[in-house]
Amino acid sequence: MGRWEPNARGRLEQAAMELFLERGFEQATVTEIAGRAGLTQRTFFRHFADKREVLFYGQEMLRDLLVSAVAGAPEPAAPIDAVADAVVAAGGLLQERREYARRRQIVIDANPELRERELIKLAGLAEAMADALRKRGVSDPAASLTGEAGIAVLKVAFGRWLSEPGQPDLPQLMRESFSELKAVTAGQ
Repeated sequence: MGRWEPNARGRLEQAAMELFLERGFEQATVTEIAGRAGLTQRTFFRHFADKREVLFYGQEMLRDLLVSAVAGAPEPAAPIDAVADAVVAAGGLLQERREYARRRQIVIDANPELRERELIKLAGLAEAMADALRKRGVSDPAASLTGEAGIAVLKVAFGRWLSEPGQPDLPQLMRESFSELKAVTAGQ
């Protein structure tokens, strides 16, 4: 193996996903992941703290995107519209990796520890958006409710996008889901 390997992170991610799907998350080892990628364990640990991080890498980038979109919403925007714009922007980012997202979700759904980690991640994203709303002057409980509603829409639209063939792109599903939420809360 050479000292420098191009796209090491991508190769590790692909190897890990293959092993997680073939053998299960618990049975796949870092040694096997690195070996399948043609890399060393040391290289694995340069990119990921542990094998769970392969599945949760990019969480900070997603949080930063959501927060900056809420913070950057026009002043007259209603809190739900600021969150909707942020979630739709995140959908655009996730859209780029549909097949990876589908495979990732299969692995997470098969493991209770990973499902718990996913829920903690989503709760953190809801709280980050609520904090961004508070900085815009939205008081509680409105800020917290709106952040949680945004994550609920993300979860529902994301699940439909992965499981229903022929669905439009993820940002469009998110827009439709926010419209449905607004209709339900308006009593229509």
